[in-house]
Amino acid sequence: MYTLNQILLALFCLFFLNVSFTQNEKELEKNPPIIVIDPGHGGKDPGAITAQGIKEKDIVLAIAFKMIVLNDTLFDNMLRLFLTRYTDTLIALRDRTVLSKTLKADIFISIHCNQAINTTAAGTEVFIYPKSEAQASASNYLGLTIQKGLADILGVKKRGLKYGNFQVLRDNNSNVSILLELGFLTQSDEAIYLSNQESQSAIALVILQSIMKFLGL
Repeated sequence: MYTLNQILLALFCLFFLNVSFTQNEKELEKNPPIIVIDPGHGGKDPGAITAQGIKEKDIVLAIAFKMIVLNDTLFDNMLRLFLTRYTDTLIALRDRTVLSKTLKADIFISIHCNQAINTTAAGTEVFIYPKSEAQASASNYLGLTIQKGLADILGVKKRGLKYGNFQVLRDNNSNVSILLELGFLTQSDEAIYLSNQESQSAIALVILQSIMKFLGL
């Protein structure tokens, strides 16, 4: 996996060569895309845990907060980002989808870290729940765009896109809904990488850049 400086340089080259901040500027001011980020687990539900005791719930919340900061500082809030939780609180799965429905979100992304009995299992996985041909196609495209960005820019292994009967996807009515597994906390290298704050910032930046690429911004 690459250093943060290499990652940032690659991202800025990709971004500024392919994206114009003035493109659709008036349209963005009137109707910025609404993105709901769902940091998995929380409260009494820690999710997966590294050998060092670092919890999935804390990793994904940290990445979500970094997305908010980067969207503000680097991209002038081109996206309207909302989190399903802002603290270490367990939010019911139904309530996570209620937020997305209430906001009429354009995109819903639930972010998680994986675990497995096989401690060599590694890489990202993307899950979708097809509700229509158009929704499935759009969700598939966003998921693969994020996964490709994580692989090409950060060197993270891809495990592909899969069908997932998860409530946060099944009960969601946004145009695009995915559940993103960022890596395995049971794999030593990925556990260290995902626990590192610089790595979390790099992941957050790739996800944001991928969303903007998907939206054509």
